[in-house]
Amino acid sequence: MNGKRYKPEQIIQKLRQAEVEISKGCTVPQAAKKIGVTEQTFYRWRNEYGGLRLDQAKRMKALETENTRLKKLVADLSLDNEILKEANSGNF
Repeated sequence: MNGKRYKPEQIIQKLRQAEVEISKGCTVPQAAKKIGVTEQTFYRWRNEYGGLRLDQAKRMKALETENTRLKKLVADLSLDNEILKEANSGNF
């Protein structure tokens, strides 16, 4: 049961809408319902994107993607290195 995936720009916009609703006197659950997410999702988004501007959120996602790519590259190279060490030692 997968829900809709929001882009960081959309998340920041929805958080701003929720903050406006909260400042008008709505409770957090009411504000979350108005923006179309659960209260848990609202808090998770607020923890991750709370103080970010739009350009900062885009940059953060780009860095996370790059970090994932580099981690995969390091894992592949480490595996290759271990294979070469084992082949070099003659224990195959």
